[in-house]
Amino acid sequence: MDWPVLQFGSAALALVVERFVGYPGQVYDRISHPVVWIGKLIGWLDDTLNVPGVKPKEGRLRGVIALSLLVAAAFVPAYLAASLLEGWRIGWIIEALLATSLIAQKSMRDHVMDVYRAFGTSLADARRAVGMIVGRDPAQLDESGISKAALESLAENTSDGIVAPVLWYALLGLPGIAVYKAINTADSMIGHKSEKYLHFGWAAARLDDLVNLPASRLTGVLFAATQPSRFDEIIRVMRRDAPKHGSPNAGWPEAAMAAALGLKFGGPRTYQGEPVDLPWMGEGRASMDRQDIKRGLKLFSRAMWLLFAGMLVLAIIL
Repeated sequence: MDWPVLQFGSAALALVVERFVGYPGQVYDRISHPVVWIGKLIGWLDDTLNVPGVKPKEGRLRGVIALSLLVAAAFVPAYLAASLLEGWRIGWIIEALLATSLIAQKSMRDHVMDVYRAFGTSLADARRAVGMIVGRDPAQLDESGISKAALESLAENTSDGIVAPVLWYALLGLPGIAVYKAINTADSMIGHKSEKYLHFGWAAARLDDLVNLPASRLTGVLFAATQPSRFDEIIRVMRRDAPKHGSPNAGWPEAAMAAALGLKFGGPRTYQGEPVDLPWMGEGRASMDRQDIKRGLKLFSRAMWLLFAGMLVLAIIL
Protein backbone atom coordinates (compact mmCIF):
# COMPACT_ATOMS: atom_id res chain seq x y z
CA MET A 1 0.00 0.00 0.00
CA ASP A 2 1.08 3.58 -0.69
CA TRP A 3 2.15 5.97 2.05
CA PRO A 4 -1.10 8.01 2.25
CA VAL A 5 -3.21 4.87 2.57
CA LEU A 6 -1.00 3.53 5.31
CA GLN A 7 -0.72 6.76 7.28
CA PHE A 8 -4.30 7.97 7.10
CA GLY A 9 -5.65 4.44 7.43
CA SER A 10 -3.42 3.86 10.43
CA ALA A 11 -4.58 7.17 11.97
CA ALA A 12 -8.22 6.12 11.52
CA LEU A 13 -7.50 2.75 13.13
CA ALA A 14 -5.67 4.38 16.06
CA LEU A 15 -8.55 6.76 16.62
CA VAL A 16 -11.26 4.09 16.68
CA VAL A 17 -9.27 1.61 18.79
CA GLU A 18 -8.40 4.28 21.37
CA ARG A 19 -12.02 5.42 21.48
CA PHE A 20 -13.18 2.07 22.82
CA VAL A 21 -10.08 0.62 24.49
CA GLY A 22 -8.05 3.58 25.73
CA TYR A 23 -4.81 2.83 27.53
CA PRO A 24 -5.15 -0.54 29.29
CA GLY A 25 -4.78 -0.40 33.06
CA GLN A 26 -2.69 -3.59 33.06
CA VAL A 27 -0.17 -1.96 30.75
CA TYR A 28 -0.05 1.16 32.93
CA ASP A 29 0.56 -0.97 36.02
CA ARG A 30 3.48 -2.70 34.34
CA ILE A 31 5.25 0.04 32.40
CA SER A 32 3.40 3.27 33.29
CA HIS A 33 2.55 5.58 30.36
CA PRO A 34 4.62 7.37 27.67
CA VAL A 35 3.41 10.77 28.88
CA VAL A 36 4.65 9.88 32.37
CA TRP A 37 8.05 9.03 30.89
CA ILE A 38 8.07 12.35 29.03
CA GLY A 39 7.06 14.16 32.20
CA LYS A 40 9.90 12.61 34.17
CA LEU A 41 12.41 13.69 31.54
CA ILE A 42 11.00 17.22 31.55
CA GLY A 43 11.25 17.27 35.33
CA TRP A 44 14.89 16.20 35.16
CA LEU A 45 15.68 18.82 32.51
CA ASP A 46 13.94 21.44 34.62
CA ASP A 47 15.93 20.51 37.73
CA THR A 48 19.20 20.39 35.76
CA LEU A 49 18.98 23.38 33.43
CA ASN A 50 16.52 25.83 34.98
CA VAL A 51 18.83 27.90 37.15
CA PRO A 52 17.21 30.77 39.08
CA GLY A 53 18.64 34.27 38.79
CA VAL A 54 20.15 33.99 35.30
CA LYS A 55 19.62 36.71 32.71
CA PRO A 56 16.53 36.41 30.48
CA LYS A 57 18.55 35.58 27.37
CA GLU A 58 20.41 32.78 29.16
CA GLY A 59 17.16 31.50 30.64
CA ARG A 60 15.64 31.26 27.17
CA LEU A 61 18.76 29.57 25.81
CA ARG A 62 18.62 26.99 28.57
CA GLY A 63 14.95 26.42 27.76
CA VAL A 64 15.76 25.94 24.06
CA ILE A 65 18.45 23.40 24.96
CA ALA A 66 16.05 21.53 27.24
CA LEU A 67 13.36 21.47 24.57
CA SER A 68 15.84 20.30 21.93
CA LEU A 69 16.96 17.41 24.11
CA LEU A 70 13.35 16.50 24.84
CA VAL A 71 12.37 16.53 21.16
CA ALA A 72 15.38 14.37 20.29
CA ALA A 73 14.52 11.92 23.07
CA ALA A 74 10.97 11.59 21.68
CA PHE A 75 11.96 11.49 18.01
CA VAL A 76 14.76 8.91 18.04
CA PRO A 77 12.93 5.89 19.56
CA ALA A 78 9.77 6.70 17.57
CA TYR A 79 11.78 6.92 14.35
CA LEU A 80 13.59 3.66 15.07
CA ALA A 81 10.32 1.88 15.86
CA ALA A 82 8.71 3.20 12.67
CA SER A 83 11.74 2.14 10.62
CA LEU A 84 11.63 -1.39 12.05
CA LEU A 85 7.91 -1.71 11.31
CA GLU A 86 8.12 -0.25 7.80
CA GLY A 87 8.86 -3.54 6.08
CA TRP A 88 6.21 -5.55 7.90
CA ARG A 89 2.90 -6.28 6.20
CA ILE A 90 1.04 -5.49 9.43
CA GLY A 91 3.49 -2.83 10.53
CA TRP A 92 0.92 -0.05 10.00
CA ILE A 93 -1.46 -1.85 12.39
CA ILE A 94 1.21 -2.14 15.09
CA GLU A 95 2.04 1.54 14.58
CA ALA A 96 -1.62 2.42 15.09
CA LEU A 97 -1.72 0.47 18.34
CA LEU A 98 1.41 2.25 19.57
CA ALA A 99 -0.07 5.60 18.58
CA THR A 100 -3.18 5.02 20.70
CA SER A 101 -1.06 5.60 23.81
CA LEU A 102 -0.62 9.24 22.77
CA ILE A 103 -4.30 9.96 22.03
CA ALA A 104 -6.59 10.96 24.91
CA GLN A 105 -10.07 10.48 23.44
CA LYS A 106 -11.41 7.86 25.86
CA SER A 107 -9.82 9.35 28.97
CA MET A 108 -11.12 12.83 28.12
CA ARG A 109 -14.65 11.55 27.60
CA ASP A 110 -14.48 9.50 30.81
CA HIS A 111 -13.22 12.44 32.89
CA VAL A 112 -15.95 14.76 31.64
CA MET A 113 -18.58 12.06 32.16
CA ASP A 114 -17.29 11.69 35.72
CA VAL A 115 -18.20 15.34 36.31
CA TYR A 116 -21.71 14.74 34.98
CA ARG A 117 -22.17 11.64 37.17
CA ALA A 118 -20.73 13.37 40.24
CA PHE A 119 -23.66 15.80 40.22
CA GLY A 120 -25.78 12.78 41.13
CA THR A 121 -24.11 12.52 44.52
CA SER A 122 -23.18 16.06 45.58
CA LEU A 123 -21.93 19.43 44.40
CA ALA A 124 -18.70 18.82 46.32
CA ASP A 125 -18.10 15.62 44.36
CA ALA A 126 -18.73 17.48 41.10
CA ARG A 127 -16.20 20.12 42.14
CA ARG A 128 -13.62 17.44 42.89
CA ALA A 129 -14.29 15.75 39.54
CA VAL A 130 -13.95 18.95 37.52
CA GLY A 131 -10.80 19.82 39.48
CA MET A 132 -9.16 16.81 37.78
CA ILE A 133 -9.42 18.41 34.34
CA VAL A 134 -9.21 22.19 34.82
CA GLY A 135 -6.61 24.61 36.16
CA ARG A 136 -9.07 27.03 37.78
CA ASP A 137 -10.08 26.86 41.43
CA PRO A 138 -13.35 24.84 41.63
CA ALA A 139 -13.99 25.44 45.34
CA GLN A 140 -16.58 28.19 44.85
CA LEU A 141 -18.11 26.99 41.59
CA ASP A 142 -21.85 26.36 41.45
CA GLU A 143 -23.53 23.92 39.03
CA SER A 144 -23.31 26.40 36.17
CA GLY A 145 -19.63 27.15 36.82
CA ILE A 146 -18.73 23.48 37.06
CA SER A 147 -20.61 22.67 33.86
CA LYS A 148 -18.94 25.53 32.00
CA ALA A 149 -15.49 24.51 33.24
CA ALA A 150 -16.04 20.92 32.10
CA LEU A 151 -17.24 21.98 28.66
CA GLU A 152 -14.45 24.51 28.10
CA SER A 153 -11.91 21.85 29.07
CA LEU A 154 -13.57 19.34 26.75
CA ALA A 155 -13.42 21.79 23.84
CA GLU A 156 -9.77 22.76 24.34
CA ASN A 157 -8.55 19.23 25.04
CA THR A 158 -10.34 17.84 22.01
CA SER A 159 -7.88 19.91 20.01
CA ASP A 160 -4.59 19.31 21.82
CA GLY A 161 -5.36 15.88 23.26
CA ILE A 162 -6.96 14.22 20.24
CA VAL A 163 -7.14 16.14 16.95
CA ALA A 164 -3.56 17.45 17.07
CA PRO A 165 -1.87 14.11 17.86
CA VAL A 166 -4.01 12.31 15.26
CA LEU A 167 -3.20 14.97 12.67
CA TRP A 168 0.54 14.87 13.30
CA TYR A 169 0.46 11.09 13.27
CA ALA A 170 -1.36 11.07 9.93
CA LEU A 171 1.17 13.50 8.47
CA LEU A 172 4.46 12.35 10.02
CA GLY A 173 3.84 8.92 11.54
CA LEU A 174 5.11 7.82 14.96
CA PRO A 175 7.87 10.45 15.09
CA GLY A 176 5.27 13.16 14.44
CA ILE A 177 2.91 12.14 17.21
CA ALA A 178 5.73 11.45 19.68
CA VAL A 179 7.38 14.84 19.12
CA TYR A 180 4.03 16.62 19.29
CA LYS A 181 3.19 14.97 22.61
CA ALA A 182 6.60 15.88 24.03
CA ILE A 183 6.13 19.54 23.06
CA ASN A 184 2.56 19.66 24.39
CA THR A 185 3.56 18.06 27.69
CA ALA A 186 6.48 20.46 28.05
CA ASP A 187 4.11 23.38 27.56
CA SER A 188 1.77 22.09 30.25
CA MET A 189 4.64 21.64 32.71
CA ILE A 190 6.98 24.56 32.06
CA GLY A 191 5.24 26.82 29.53
CA HIS A 192 3.91 29.18 32.20
CA LYS A 193 4.41 32.90 32.77
CA SER A 194 5.40 32.43 36.40
CA GLU A 195 8.70 33.83 37.59
CA LYS A 196 10.30 30.38 37.46
CA TYR A 197 9.27 29.58 33.88
CA LEU A 198 8.83 32.96 32.20
CA HIS A 199 12.11 32.58 30.28
CA PHE A 200 12.96 28.88 30.66
CA GLY A 201 9.53 27.82 29.40
CA TRP A 202 9.35 30.40 26.61
CA ALA A 203 10.47 28.05 23.82
CA ALA A 204 8.10 25.29 24.90
CA ALA A 205 5.13 27.67 25.01
CA ARG A 206 5.88 29.26 21.63
CA LEU A 207 6.51 25.94 19.86
CA ASP A 208 3.34 24.47 21.38
CA ASP A 209 1.38 27.43 19.99
CA LEU A 210 2.80 26.69 16.55
CA VAL A 211 2.20 22.93 16.43
CA ASN A 212 -1.35 23.31 17.76
CA LEU A 213 -2.37 25.99 15.27
CA PRO A 214 -3.74 23.71 12.49
CA ALA A 215 -5.54 21.32 14.86
CA SER A 216 -7.27 24.09 16.80
CA ARG A 217 -8.87 25.44 13.64
CA LEU A 218 -9.72 21.95 12.40
CA THR A 219 -11.38 21.11 15.73
CA GLY A 220 -13.59 24.16 15.43
CA VAL A 221 -14.59 23.12 11.93
CA LEU A 222 -15.38 19.59 13.16
CA PHE A 223 -17.65 20.97 15.89
CA ALA A 224 -19.40 23.16 13.31
CA ALA A 225 -19.74 20.24 10.88
CA THR A 226 -21.76 18.25 13.42
CA GLN A 227 -24.59 20.70 12.68
CA PRO A 228 -24.66 21.16 8.89
CA SER A 229 -27.70 23.46 8.95
CA ARG A 230 -25.87 25.87 11.28
CA PHE A 231 -22.37 25.40 9.89
CA ASP A 232 -21.97 28.94 8.53
CA GLU A 233 -23.34 30.49 11.72
CA ILE A 234 -20.99 28.51 13.96
CA ILE A 235 -17.98 29.33 11.77
CA ARG A 236 -18.95 33.02 11.87
CA VAL A 237 -19.09 33.03 15.68
CA MET A 238 -15.83 31.09 15.91
CA ARG A 239 -13.97 33.48 13.60
CA ARG A 240 -15.33 36.49 15.48
CA ASP A 241 -14.76 35.29 19.06
CA ALA A 242 -11.70 33.01 18.91
CA PRO A 243 -9.18 35.87 18.56
CA LYS A 244 -10.51 37.36 21.81
CA HIS A 245 -8.97 34.49 23.78
CA GLY A 246 -5.58 34.98 25.37
CA SER A 247 -4.32 31.79 23.72
CA PRO A 248 -3.81 31.79 19.94
CA ASN A 249 -5.39 28.33 19.77
CA ALA A 250 -7.75 27.58 22.67
CA GLY A 251 -10.38 30.08 21.54
CA TRP A 252 -11.12 28.30 18.26
CA PRO A 253 -12.54 25.02 19.61
CA GLU A 254 -14.10 26.79 22.62
CA ALA A 255 -15.90 29.40 20.53
CA ALA A 256 -17.09 26.74 18.08
CA MET A 257 -18.42 24.46 20.83
CA ALA A 258 -20.13 27.38 22.58
CA ALA A 259 -21.83 28.37 19.33
CA ALA A 260 -22.80 24.79 18.48
CA LEU A 261 -24.40 24.26 21.91
CA GLY A 262 -26.07 27.67 22.05
CA LEU A 263 -23.99 28.66 25.08
CA LYS A 264 -21.56 31.37 26.10
CA PHE A 265 -18.07 30.46 27.35
CA GLY A 266 -15.54 32.70 29.09
CA GLY A 267 -16.27 35.24 31.79
CA PRO A 268 -14.84 35.57 35.32
CA ARG A 269 -13.07 32.73 37.14
CA THR A 270 -10.22 32.20 39.62
CA TYR A 271 -6.78 30.68 38.95
CA GLN A 272 -4.58 29.97 41.98
CA GLY A 273 -6.45 32.54 44.02
CA GLU A 274 -6.19 35.26 41.36
CA PRO A 275 -9.42 36.48 39.71
CA VAL A 276 -9.39 36.47 35.91
CA ASP A 277 -12.05 37.91 33.64
CA LEU A 278 -11.95 36.27 30.20
CA PRO A 279 -13.82 37.63 27.17
CA TRP A 280 -17.13 35.98 26.34
CA MET A 281 -17.41 33.60 23.39
CA GLY A 282 -20.69 32.57 21.84
CA GLU A 283 -24.14 34.11 21.62
CA GLY A 284 -26.23 31.82 23.84
CA ARG A 285 -26.93 31.58 27.53
CA ALA A 286 -24.16 31.90 30.10
CA SER A 287 -25.98 29.84 32.74
CA MET A 288 -25.51 26.08 32.34
CA ASP A 289 -26.40 22.84 34.07
CA ARG A 290 -25.33 19.21 34.08
CA GLN A 291 -27.46 18.39 31.04
CA ASP A 292 -25.30 20.73 28.98
CA ILE A 293 -22.33 18.49 29.79
CA LYS A 294 -24.20 15.56 28.27
CA ARG A 295 -25.02 17.64 25.20
CA GLY A 296 -21.36 18.61 24.92
CA LEU A 297 -20.27 14.98 25.08
CA LYS A 298 -22.68 14.08 22.27
CA LEU A 299 -21.26 16.91 20.18
CA PHE A 300 -17.74 15.71 20.98
CA SER A 301 -18.62 12.14 19.97
CA ARG A 302 -20.06 13.22 16.63
CA ALA A 303 -17.00 15.38 15.92
CA MET A 304 -14.67 12.46 16.62
CA TRP A 305 -16.63 10.23 14.26
CA LEU A 306 -16.27 12.94 11.61
CA LEU A 307 -12.50 12.99 12.21
CA PHE A 308 -12.42 9.19 11.85
CA ALA A 309 -14.45 9.36 8.62
CA GLY A 310 -12.18 12.08 7.28
CA MET A 311 -9.09 9.95 7.86
CA LEU A 312 -10.75 7.01 6.09
CA VAL A 313 -11.76 9.14 3.11
CA LEU A 314 -8.24 10.54 2.78
CA ALA A 315 -6.81 7.01 2.94
CA ILE A 316 -9.08 5.98 0.07
CA ILE A 317 -8.77 8.96 -2.26
CA LEU A 318 -5.08 9.83 -1.90
